[in-house]
Amino acid sequence: MIDDPTQNGRRPVAYLNETFLESPDARGLRILSEYLEPLSHFRDEKIHDTIVFFGSARITEDGPLGQYYRDARTLARLITEWSSAIESPIHRFVICSGGGPGIMEAANRGANDAGGKTIGLNIGLPFEQQPNKYITPSLSFEFHYFFMRKFWFAYLARALVIFPGGFGTLDELFEIMTLAQTHKLESKIVIVLYGSKFWKEVLNFDALVKHETISPDDLKLFQYADDPAEALRILQDKLTKYFLEPEKPMPEAAPETPQIAKSRV
Repeated sequence: MIDDPTQNGRRPVAYLNETFLESPDARGLRILSEYLEPLSHFRDEKIHDTIVFFGSARITEDGPLGQYYRDARTLARLITEWSSAIESPIHRFVICSGGGPGIMEAANRGANDAGGKTIGLNIGLPFEQQPNKYITPSLSFEFHYFFMRKFWFAYLARALVIFPGGFGTLDELFEIMTLAQTHKLESKIVIVLYGSKFWKEVLNFDALVKHETISPDDLKLFQYADDPAEALRILQDKLTKYFLEPEKPMPEAAPETPQIAKSRV
Protein backbone atom coordinates (compact mmCIF):
# COMPACT_ATOMS: atom_id res chain seq x y z
CA MET A 1 0.00 0.00 0.00
CA ILE A 2 1.44 3.36 -1.10
CA ASP A 3 0.59 6.39 0.97
CA ASP A 4 -1.51 8.93 -0.88
CA PRO A 5 0.12 12.36 -0.44
CA THR A 6 -2.17 15.15 -1.47
CA GLN A 7 -1.88 18.92 -1.64
CA ASN A 8 -5.04 20.99 -1.75
CA GLY A 9 -6.97 17.85 -2.52
CA ARG A 10 -4.81 16.98 -5.56
CA ARG A 11 -2.27 14.21 -5.84
CA PRO A 12 1.06 15.01 -7.51
CA VAL A 13 1.71 13.66 -10.97
CA ALA A 14 3.26 10.21 -10.78
CA TYR A 15 6.78 11.24 -11.81
CA LEU A 16 6.85 13.83 -8.98
CA ASN A 17 5.37 11.52 -6.37
CA GLU A 18 8.39 10.68 -4.21
CA THR A 19 6.41 8.24 -2.10
CA PHE A 20 5.57 6.24 -5.21
CA LEU A 21 9.05 6.55 -6.75
CA GLU A 22 10.67 5.16 -3.60
CA SER A 23 8.19 2.29 -3.31
CA PRO A 24 8.66 -1.35 -4.43
CA ASP A 25 6.14 -0.75 -7.23
CA ALA A 26 8.47 1.79 -8.85
CA ARG A 27 11.59 -0.38 -8.72
CA GLY A 28 11.49 -0.81 -12.49
CA LEU A 29 11.60 2.95 -12.95
CA ARG A 30 14.56 3.28 -10.60
CA ILE A 31 16.43 0.57 -12.48
CA LEU A 32 15.65 2.22 -15.81
CA SER A 33 16.88 5.58 -14.47
CA GLU A 34 20.28 4.01 -13.73
CA TYR A 35 20.48 3.20 -17.43
CA LEU A 36 19.09 6.42 -18.90
CA GLU A 37 20.81 8.97 -16.66
CA PRO A 38 24.38 7.75 -17.32
CA LEU A 39 23.55 7.31 -21.00
CA SER A 40 22.51 10.95 -21.18
CA HIS A 41 25.76 12.10 -19.57
CA PHE A 42 27.93 9.88 -21.77
CA ARG A 43 26.20 11.31 -24.83
CA ASP A 44 26.63 14.89 -23.64
CA GLU A 45 30.31 14.30 -22.84
CA LYS A 46 30.85 12.46 -26.16
CA ILE A 47 32.19 9.33 -24.46
CA HIS A 48 32.48 6.59 -27.08
CA ASP A 49 34.18 3.76 -25.20
CA THR A 50 36.28 3.03 -22.13
CA ILE A 51 39.19 1.17 -20.62
CA VAL A 52 38.16 -0.14 -17.22
CA PHE A 53 40.54 -0.55 -14.29
CA PHE A 54 39.61 -3.03 -11.57
CA GLY A 55 41.54 -3.68 -8.36
CA SER A 56 41.46 -3.55 -4.61
CA ALA A 57 40.03 -0.53 -2.81
CA ARG A 58 42.41 -1.35 0.06
CA ILE A 59 45.67 -0.75 -1.78
CA THR A 60 47.24 2.57 -0.81
CA GLU A 61 50.03 4.49 -2.46
CA ASP A 62 52.43 3.97 0.44
CA GLY A 63 51.19 0.56 1.63
CA PRO A 64 52.72 -2.92 1.15
CA LEU A 65 51.20 -3.17 -2.33
CA GLY A 66 51.78 0.48 -3.14
CA GLN A 67 53.70 -0.31 -6.32
CA TYR A 68 50.45 -1.46 -7.88
CA TYR A 69 48.84 1.88 -7.01
CA ARG A 70 51.73 3.78 -8.57
CA ASP A 71 51.73 1.55 -11.65
CA ALA A 72 47.97 1.96 -12.12
CA ARG A 73 48.35 5.72 -11.94
CA THR A 74 51.22 5.66 -14.44
CA LEU A 75 49.41 3.33 -16.84
CA ALA A 76 46.21 5.39 -16.75
CA ARG A 77 48.22 8.52 -17.52
CA LEU A 78 50.01 6.84 -20.44
CA ILE A 79 46.76 5.49 -21.89
CA THR A 80 45.09 8.90 -21.61
CA GLU A 81 48.02 10.66 -23.29
CA TRP A 82 47.86 8.12 -26.12
CA SER A 83 44.07 8.16 -26.55
CA SER A 84 43.94 11.98 -26.39
CA ALA A 85 46.14 12.07 -29.49
CA ILE A 86 43.65 10.02 -31.53
CA GLU A 87 41.97 12.30 -34.05
CA SER A 88 38.27 11.92 -33.35
CA PRO A 89 35.25 14.14 -32.59
CA ILE A 90 34.46 11.79 -29.70
CA HIS A 91 36.47 10.61 -26.71
CA ARG A 92 38.05 7.19 -27.19
CA PHE A 93 39.29 4.73 -24.57
CA VAL A 94 38.39 6.86 -21.57
CA ILE A 95 39.67 5.59 -18.22
CA CYS A 96 36.83 4.23 -16.09
CA SER A 97 36.91 2.87 -12.55
CA GLY A 98 34.57 1.97 -9.73
CA GLY A 99 35.04 5.49 -8.43
CA GLY A 100 36.36 4.63 -4.98
CA PRO A 101 39.79 4.51 -3.32
CA GLY A 102 42.78 2.24 -3.96
CA ILE A 103 43.36 1.10 -7.54
CA MET A 104 40.18 2.93 -8.58
CA GLU A 105 41.58 6.20 -7.29
CA ALA A 106 44.94 5.54 -8.91
CA ALA A 107 43.30 5.02 -12.31
CA ASN A 108 41.23 8.19 -12.13
CA ARG A 109 44.23 10.08 -10.78
CA GLY A 110 46.47 9.02 -13.65
CA ALA A 111 43.91 10.08 -16.24
CA ASN A 112 43.49 13.36 -14.40
CA ASP A 113 47.27 13.84 -14.43
CA ALA A 114 47.12 13.70 -18.24
CA GLY A 115 44.29 16.23 -18.37
CA GLY A 116 41.77 13.73 -19.68
CA LYS A 117 38.19 12.95 -18.84
CA THR A 118 37.77 10.03 -16.45
CA ILE A 119 34.74 8.11 -15.24
CA GLY A 120 33.79 6.88 -11.77
CA LEU A 121 30.94 4.38 -11.33
CA ASN A 122 30.43 4.57 -7.60
CA ILE A 123 28.09 2.55 -5.41
CA GLY A 124 27.07 3.02 -1.81
CA LEU A 125 28.66 0.42 0.49
CA PRO A 126 28.93 0.17 4.29
CA PHE A 127 32.69 0.75 4.08
CA GLU A 128 35.50 1.63 1.65
CA GLN A 129 33.40 3.25 -1.04
CA GLN A 130 33.38 7.03 -1.37
CA PRO A 131 33.91 8.83 -4.69
CA ASN A 132 37.52 9.89 -5.14
CA LYS A 133 38.39 13.48 -6.00
CA TYR A 134 40.02 12.72 -9.35
CA ILE A 135 36.86 11.77 -11.25
CA THR A 136 35.58 14.25 -13.84
CA PRO A 137 32.59 15.78 -11.98
CA SER A 138 30.15 15.35 -14.87
CA LEU A 139 31.19 11.69 -15.17
CA SER A 140 30.83 10.73 -11.50
CA PHE A 141 27.85 8.42 -11.02
CA GLU A 142 26.21 6.92 -7.96
CA PHE A 143 24.46 3.57 -8.32
CA HIS A 144 22.10 1.71 -6.04
CA TYR A 145 21.85 -1.48 -8.08
CA PHE A 146 25.03 -3.51 -8.50
CA PHE A 147 23.85 -5.05 -11.77
CA MET A 148 23.29 -1.66 -13.39
CA ARG A 149 26.76 -0.57 -12.35
CA LYS A 150 28.13 -3.79 -13.89
CA PHE A 151 26.21 -3.09 -17.07
CA TRP A 152 28.03 0.21 -17.54
CA PHE A 153 31.39 -1.40 -16.75
CA ALA A 154 30.88 -4.09 -19.38
CA TYR A 155 29.09 -2.42 -22.23
CA LEU A 156 31.31 0.56 -22.88
CA ALA A 157 34.56 -1.30 -22.26
CA ARG A 158 37.05 -2.04 -24.99
CA ALA A 159 39.63 -3.28 -22.48
CA LEU A 160 39.98 -4.27 -18.84
CA VAL A 161 43.10 -3.92 -16.75
CA ILE A 162 42.76 -6.09 -13.66
CA PHE A 163 45.08 -5.24 -10.77
CA PRO A 164 45.36 -7.35 -7.60
CA GLY A 165 42.14 -7.33 -5.64
CA GLY A 166 39.67 -9.30 -3.58
CA PHE A 167 36.15 -10.61 -4.00
CA GLY A 168 34.85 -7.62 -5.95
CA THR A 169 37.77 -7.68 -8.39
CA LEU A 170 37.43 -11.43 -8.91
CA ASP A 171 33.69 -11.06 -9.45
CA GLU A 172 34.17 -8.44 -12.16
CA LEU A 173 37.01 -10.39 -13.79
CA PHE A 174 35.12 -13.65 -14.11
CA GLU A 175 31.89 -12.00 -15.19
CA ILE A 176 33.60 -10.26 -18.12
CA MET A 177 35.63 -13.35 -18.99
CA THR A 178 32.43 -15.40 -19.05
CA LEU A 179 30.78 -12.90 -21.41
CA ALA A 180 33.82 -13.08 -23.68
CA GLN A 181 34.11 -16.88 -23.47
CA THR A 182 30.44 -17.39 -24.33
CA HIS A 183 30.51 -14.80 -27.14
CA LYS A 184 27.86 -12.66 -25.51
CA LEU A 185 29.81 -9.60 -26.63
CA GLU A 186 29.88 -8.96 -30.35
CA SER A 187 33.09 -6.95 -30.28
CA LYS A 188 36.49 -7.96 -28.96
CA ILE A 189 37.50 -7.04 -25.43
CA VAL A 190 41.13 -6.89 -24.32
CA ILE A 191 41.83 -8.28 -20.83
CA VAL A 192 45.13 -7.61 -19.09
CA LEU A 193 45.93 -9.21 -15.73
CA TYR A 194 48.43 -6.87 -14.12
CA GLY A 195 50.95 -8.51 -11.79
CA SER A 196 51.60 -12.05 -13.03
CA LYS A 197 53.14 -13.22 -9.75
CA PHE A 198 50.00 -12.27 -7.81
CA TRP A 199 47.54 -13.68 -10.32
CA LYS A 200 49.36 -16.97 -10.88
CA GLU A 201 49.46 -17.51 -7.11
CA VAL A 202 45.79 -16.64 -6.61
CA LEU A 203 44.29 -18.26 -9.74
CA ASN A 204 45.43 -21.57 -11.19
CA PHE A 205 44.07 -21.43 -14.72
CA ASP A 206 46.27 -24.34 -15.77
CA ALA A 207 44.48 -26.53 -13.24
CA LEU A 208 41.15 -25.61 -14.83
CA VAL A 209 42.53 -26.71 -18.20
CA LYS A 210 43.94 -29.89 -16.65
CA HIS A 211 40.59 -30.82 -15.18
CA GLU A 212 38.87 -29.90 -18.46
CA THR A 213 36.58 -27.30 -16.91
CA ILE A 214 37.85 -24.73 -19.42
CA SER A 215 39.53 -25.25 -22.78
CA PRO A 216 43.15 -24.39 -23.59
CA ASP A 217 41.88 -21.71 -25.98
CA ASP A 218 40.21 -19.93 -23.04
CA LEU A 219 43.69 -18.96 -21.84
CA LYS A 220 43.88 -16.71 -24.89
CA LEU A 221 41.17 -14.49 -23.41
CA PHE A 222 43.73 -12.59 -21.35
CA GLN A 223 47.37 -11.57 -21.15
CA TYR A 224 49.68 -10.80 -18.24
CA ALA A 225 51.65 -7.59 -17.77
CA ASP A 226 54.15 -6.63 -15.09
CA ASP A 227 54.97 -3.01 -15.80
CA PRO A 228 53.11 -0.01 -17.28
CA ALA A 229 55.11 0.00 -20.52
CA GLU A 230 54.28 -3.66 -21.21
CA ALA A 231 50.60 -3.17 -20.42
CA LEU A 232 50.46 -0.07 -22.63
CA ARG A 233 52.05 -1.97 -25.52
CA ILE A 234 49.47 -4.77 -25.25
CA LEU A 235 46.60 -2.29 -25.12
CA GLN A 236 47.87 -0.16 -27.99
CA ASP A 237 48.48 -3.19 -30.22
CA LYS A 238 45.12 -4.84 -29.55
CA LEU A 239 42.99 -1.70 -29.50
CA THR A 240 44.55 -0.45 -32.71
CA LYS A 241 44.01 -3.81 -34.40
CA TYR A 242 40.42 -4.28 -33.24
CA PHE A 243 39.03 -0.75 -33.14
CA LEU A 244 41.26 1.73 -34.94
CA GLU A 245 42.13 -0.32 -38.02
CA PRO A 246 38.98 -2.36 -38.66
CA GLU A 247 38.76 -4.67 -41.63
CA LYS A 248 35.47 -3.06 -42.69
CA PRO A 249 35.43 0.67 -43.52
CA MET A 250 34.16 2.89 -40.74
CA PRO A 251 31.12 5.12 -41.39
CA GLU A 252 32.05 8.61 -42.55
CA ALA A 253 30.70 10.23 -39.39
CA ALA A 254 31.42 8.60 -36.04
CA PRO A 255 28.32 8.28 -33.84
CA GLU A 256 28.09 10.64 -30.91
CA THR A 257 26.23 8.16 -28.74
CA PRO A 258 28.21 5.74 -26.54
CA GLN A 259 29.37 2.67 -28.43
CA ILE A 260 27.56 0.05 -26.39
CA ALA A 261 28.69 -3.46 -27.20
CA LYS A 262 25.98 -5.60 -28.77
CA SER A 263 25.08 -9.08 -27.72
CA ARG A 264 25.58 -11.77 -30.34
CA VAL A 265 22.19 -13.31 -29.51
